[in-house]
Amino acid sequence: MIRLTAEAAMQIRAAARQSNLEGMPLRLAGSKNSDGSIHYGMGFDDFREGDAAFTSDHVELVVSAASIDLLDGMTVDFVEIEPGKPQFIFINPKDTNYTAPQ
Repeated sequence: MIRLTAEAAMQIRAAARQSNLEGMPLRLAGSKNSDGSIHYGMGFDDFREGDAAFTSDHVELVVSAASIDLLDGMTVDFVEIEPGKPQFIFINPKDTNYTAPQ
């Protein structure tokens, strides 16, 4: 299962409204880099045969069979790491860059 925080879901719903893509699922993708870290991608896309489908905070998510093992258990958040520069972050224990909270 993949989870969105309330902040991420709110931002995704706002982006869908602004782009006239309401009702279209958000596709999440991941691929492994040579160092073992994961490269993430996301964008609105149609459901395809073989995709896994999830719903989190009223947002439909789709993930291809090729990405599901890398992304299952991940949380997507929308945070302001640098002042004035909010961004999506991917909290994924399967990523070598992941650091567990202390």
